[in-house]
Amino acid sequence: MPPPPPRAAMQGRFCRVEPIEPARHAGDLFAANRLDASGRNWTYLPEESFGDFAAYRGWLETIAAADDPLFHAIVAVPDGKAVGVAAFMRIDRKNGVIEVGNINFSPLLQKRTAATEAMFLMMRRAFVELGYRRYEWKCDALNAASRRAALRLGFRYEGLFRQAVVYKGRNRDTAWFSIIDGEWPALARAYEAWLAPANFDAAGRQRADLAAMIAAARGEGR
Repeated sequence: MPPPPPRAAMQGRFCRVEPIEPARHAGDLFAANRLDASGRNWTYLPEESFGDFAAYRGWLETIAAADDPLFHAIVAVPDGKAVGVAAFMRIDRKNGVIEVGNINFSPLLQKRTAATEAMFLMMRRAFVELGYRRYEWKCDALNAASRRAALRLGFRYEGLFRQAVVYKGRNRDTAWFSIIDGEWPALARAYEAWLAPANFDAAGRQRADLAAMIAAARGEGR
């Protein structure tokens, strides 16, 4: 049986993923989220956007106390500012299943290399450090951006759970995606190659696409 995720940081080249500490992270996260003036990032999350810092800090205090979901801040390197959130959740140690969810990337993290690296670090913890068998991603079926992200990151689409939950006053169909442990070695090779310094030009632009690297590592398209 794999252990629960530890409250320990995961260090990468572009970011650090560490358990939420409101005293350290609340100010940065609130400021980063305020750059999403329309509150669009919160559309498919259980909570509404926070217009008040005290309310946001209070919410962080509540979620930081829980072990499942175990919320993490994504901290940019080298400036040390928290710019996004993601959680390990629905942790099923008996069956070796863990989900990544409650993902909220502020405009400072969206479409950045650090966003992809953060997802890699969390996968690596689940599969390599902790020994989980299955890693899940679930999202509102209407959330096209999340569905595209799951596929780009190497998750396999498994199907649609109709009217799975009710939130924000409506039914939600949930799209399920997963990665299993037997798929991890190929994915890890692709991520490591994509994140390598040689894959980025002087302006920080990728030379090769992650999805293409994953497909090649899996032997697809041959």
